[in-house]
Amino acid sequence: MTDYPQKLSGDEIRRKFLEFYRKRGHQIVTSASLIPEDPTVLLTIAGMLTFKPIFLGQRIPEFPRAASSQKCIRTNDIENVGRTKRHHTFFEMLGNFSFGDYFKEQAISWGWEVSTELFGLPKERLIVSVFDLDEETYAIWRDKIGVPEKRIKRMGTNDNFWNSGVTGPCGPCSEIYYDFHPELGDDIDLEDDSRFIEFYNLVFMESNRDANGNLTPLASKNIDTGMGLERMAQILQQVPNNYETDLILPIIKKVGDIARADYSKSDEKTKISLKIISDHMRAIVHMIADHIYASNAGRGYVLRRLIRRVVRHGRLIGIDEEFTTKLAENVIILGESAYPHLRERESAIKTELQQEESCFLKTLARGEKILAGVINKLKHQGKTIISGDETFKLYDTYGFPKELTQEIAEEEGLTIDSDGFTIEMQKQIKRAQSSHKTIDLTVKHPLDNKSSDHIHSTEFLGYTQTVASVRVELLLVEGIAKEEAEAGMEVQVVLNKTPFYAESGGQIGDKGSLFSNDLFIKIRDVKKESDFYV
Repeated sequence: MTDYPQKLSGDEIRRKFLEFYRKRGHQIVTSASLIPEDPTVLLTIAGMLTFKPIFLGQRIPEFPRAASSQKCIRTNDIENVGRTKRHHTFFEMLGNFSFGDYFKEQAISWGWEVSTELFGLPKERLIVSVFDLDEETYAIWRDKIGVPEKRIKRMGTNDNFWNSGVTGPCGPCSEIYYDFHPELGDDIDLEDDSRFIEFYNLVFMESNRDANGNLTPLASKNIDTGMGLERMAQILQQVPNNYETDLILPIIKKVGDIARADYSKSDEKTKISLKIISDHMRAIVHMIADHIYASNAGRGYVLRRLIRRVVRHGRLIGIDEEFTTKLAENVIILGESAYPHLRERESAIKTELQQEESCFLKTLARGEKILAGVINKLKHQGKTIISGDETFKLYDTYGFPKELTQEIAEEEGLTIDSDGFTIEMQKQIKRAQSSHKTIDLTVKHPLDNKSSDHIHSTEFLGYTQTVASVRVELLLVEGIAKEEAEAGMEVQVVLNKTPFYAESGGQIGDKGSLFSNDLFIKIRDVKKESDFYV
């Protein structure tokens, strides 16, 4: 691999990128929380999410240009984490944005300057892709920038038309790829990630896609770009994959120390576990730092799933003790220069991890033993599918997650009956509804301030969920906090989170039900008092 003028650390790459655009009139914007303002999105998945209302013309921008280093979480490719060179659940996206200011030619010119001059990448190692119907962009790369036609690839809608989801701002894009092996010639297949890596995506945001797939022009044409920090670090630090950069490798080494496993000498299976643990720990620490807590629904479920994957892969490589808080310290050290709030939230991060890990270790030991018996029995019988009944029993009786059963089954060459699991889940809900006594939750008295001073405000989930796993924070009988209530009594409850809409602005509150293994509660009304849903 050719030496470059600079071999930069991850922190240096971030700083130089932002400084480049600051000098060109961009407002440097602090990374937004992983909890997005947009209620249609569970987690912050891209740098542009902060600016989505501006792109849609719903908010007037305070400045015409911006740049940021945005922390992001994506779990749609979680099965590829640790197995490919570039997939992560947590990553940082460096980006520059224009709100009706500059457009294609300027964005392309600066993108090329950042790549070839700021970071010194050899021009002969770069390939660009363009949307196959975007002749203007093709011409800019060829005629203005001087990229040879053989190194400009036309791509279809699936590859080079970017959108933030099913609906929302979108437009054609142009990507810059790095070629690790130019000696292989001009037969360019950008799907070959052993040779090529896409590190900078320039999106020309000009349309809005509605729920029916129809495109309408945005009020102004905008620029949204994204450069993967981990990917640029891999290129500049000349390492085989993103995991061996200074952004992640120190965590891998710490995991290895705990497991007594040398990453460089480990077999592939152990390396995958080391990488999965290190990747997930970055996501976990940043999520808790942004006030996301483990639960069985929404963002909390994503966090809980990541923690459980970390614990289980720790077990796979021989770690039989609690270890996540040790790794959290390592993640904080690596990230606190860019994200000082990590250190400020250290206590909350480690407390949440310790509680979740301790609880799950008990579940894991019990569930793994039972599942191993199920798998051995199936293999002895020559069968390859774990029934929905067995999967649900592990979940319902032993608290063993369906996703974990599926993951272990796949490692053993088996599958699970997901449809059968769903049927068993529905049966359980019906049993709960029909066999338990009902408590009327009609709101009759206002929430007493004294009774609420030890609980947090209720998180409203109703924009994205109609069903959720929740915790009862407070039980009130005739306005007085109580530990219990008898069947048939009219009471109030305050939950930590709720999908129910509260009575407000002339609209009536939602009705529904609240149930657990031994209780079914009928909710007749919901009101909001201060920050609590009652």
